[in-house]
Amino acid sequence: MGRLLRTGLNAGTEAPQVVGGEGVHFHLSDGRKVLDGSNTGGPLGHGHPRMAEALREAAGLPMVSEGWNWRGRDKAAEDLFEVALKGEEHWAGAVRFCLSGSEGNDIALSLSQALTGRKAIATRERAYHGLVGLSRDVTVQPHWHGGLAAPNGGTKVPPPGAKVHVLPAPEGATYLSATEAARRQPSLDERLAGAAEKLRDSAAVIIDYTQGGYYHDGAYQDAVAGIARREGCLWIADEVVTGVGRSGRPFAFQGGDTRPDIVTLGKGLGGGMVSVAAIVVSKDVAAELDGKSWQNYGTLRGHPMAMAAVSAYLGIVRDEDLLDRVRALEVLYARRLTEIASRHPSVARVAGQGLHWTIELHGPDWRNWLADTPEAPIASRVAGHALGAGAVIGTSGEQVSLFLAPPLIISEAESERLLSILDDSLFLADREHNATMEGAH
Repeated sequence: MGRLLRTGLNAGTEAPQVVGGEGVHFHLSDGRKVLDGSNTGGPLGHGHPRMAEALREAAGLPMVSEGWNWRGRDKAAEDLFEVALKGEEHWAGAVRFCLSGSEGNDIALSLSQALTGRKAIATRERAYHGLVGLSRDVTVQPHWHGGLAAPNGGTKVPPPGAKVHVLPAPEGATYLSATEAARRQPSLDERLAGAAEKLRDSAAVIIDYTQGGYYHDGAYQDAVAGIARREGCLWIADEVVTGVGRSGRPFAFQGGDTRPDIVTLGKGLGGGMVSVAAIVVSKDVAAELDGKSWQNYGTLRGHPMAMAAVSAYLGIVRDEDLLDRVRALEVLYARRLTEIASRHPSVARVAGQGLHWTIELHGPDWRNWLADTPEAPIASRVAGHALGAGAVIGTSGEQVSLFLAPPLIISEAESERLLSILDDSLFLADREHNATMEGAH
């Protein structure tokens, strides 16, 4: 065991050793160059020259804590409103920067508790919102429990900090296998039949747009938001993954008519070079804060280096027309993934938007997965085959799900290569699926 504690996203496998990167490729210690096909934190790939130049210039700036004013922080806020929130000025009020998406969600949820006087919080099924404080409580994917996963009954899960209500998830799949398609899908009204009672007791409901492979349309968002409004529950849009580009829009919530009380951003906000996140509050919430001291502080929040990265990234999104690029590639990924899935009996469903896609395999129920089996799960083994073929494909620690989230700068030719490697790697899952099906008969 080395001195550095290991963390891994693909359960049961050793992570590769990265020694460099350029564009949409990682450089590995064994000399290989592999496609980065699954990296929500790297929207610009690796070594983008404008990002590098901005951070070189920022390296000489002073260390200014969140408690002091800094002109670069004001500029980053203005850039966020001018680039990402253009056209949303009628409701968007103000922004506060923080260190990570997990922290941002925790802060947003605790603020909601303070504003409403309620303790319970709500999310949707199979959600992931982080592993810090209240964000861990609303992460209801069972394998991301924040504790210790170990085989042979050694898993230890910490107790929750708040009561959590869980709403049914939307479907929104691009492709369903014949088995999955044969299952009756309840209507939206049926799915949310019990939501009012849950949100009546909740300080906030937080919904995201990708986690667990669920990508919903505006109808689900608007229905949940409408119930929340009627029940006095705040609505938080978790845009940590999707915000500022990955969904093909600045924000995924723009696919609906409603607008949130609070938005959280993270992951790619620093262009993949700096850890930074943000909380955008509506004008109504900003008015509630006026004249009060928000007693939540972080020394390194809004650090000058992070603010320089935010401004540089937003400028690149605007100047390189990345949103148009993502929307064009979305069509390619939807078409090719549907073709690929139809060839592989192991694939149960495909869902996605923009440049974030999930391929879910037939297999054990995700509700029972605690990442505590001694053998690597099928998703990790498919990902291992893909890595050997020259592409990183993630699993987010899931047992039967793979996800694609390449840099927003990926080309059509590079995308085709990534999808071809996925296609070839899925034959491994097909063999196991076919053997399982034969054994069942």
